[in-house]
Amino acid sequence: MNGRPKDDVNSTARHQTGSLREAIARRAAFVREPHPPGVGKPPLQLMLAELLSLYRGRSKEPAVQPAAHPMPVMLLPGFGSHPRRMKPMADALTAAGHHVHEWGLGFNFGPSQSNFAFLMRRVGAIAFRHKAPVALVGWSLGGLFAREIARREPDMVAKVITMGTPFSGDPRANNAWRAYQVVTGHSVDEPPIECDFSVKPPVPTIALWSPRDGIIAPRAACGWPEERDRAVSVRCSHLDFSNAPRVIAEVLRQLDWED
Repeated sequence: MNGRPKDDVNSTARHQTGSLREAIARRAAFVREPHPPGVGKPPLQLMLAELLSLYRGRSKEPAVQPAAHPMPVMLLPGFGSHPRRMKPMADALTAAGHHVHEWGLGFNFGPSQSNFAFLMRRVGAIAFRHKAPVALVGWSLGGLFAREIARREPDMVAKVITMGTPFSGDPRANNAWRAYQVVTGHSVDEPPIECDFSVKPPVPTIALWSPRDGIIAPRAACGWPEERDRAVSVRCSHLDFSNAPRVIAEVLRQLDWED
């Protein structure tokens, strides 16, 4: 008789059922985890404003001038987001003369050893193709990927620009940490890759942050002087970091900045 023995099939099924139950129980525990006392997060009214921003129409395209220093650029989307959300930024950077690349992973559902290894290889391949280091522009969680890639492989990275990225302080200083844990299945304190996001990469590192951010606490995205080279305030919602004209204009300005 072809196929696996019945006992092996039953054992595999029991193992899969047990693993599923463990995953559900772990995520249920994450949902019940209280917000730690003394750790700031954006107020409710700003969080509600984030939801309203989803229903706004597309903003007017920003005026684009030719880049002073055209370079390869990779855009890394935020948690739960797809590169399509950053298309207005990609279009503007391309119009300025930069060589823009998506991160190549579709939706951003958090780090894993495999997807981080893929990004490391991809950045290396882009740098090799253009014979120049790559500027990494990361929105929210995408900025954490960018900082860690630059920290490990600074020769491949020209600069890092983060936008509303929680690299400083407590990883729960935001309104998204429970959702992050439920989706990824791991604690914000125990990412599946070895990293220290607060350590400044040895390349020019610019943090864009907003006092109107309804998801990430401004201090977490601004950081302290030793954690980045420059911090620039841009008045926008967290979701608007991906495509707001004023954000795109600032990214273009920072790409041209001679550090």
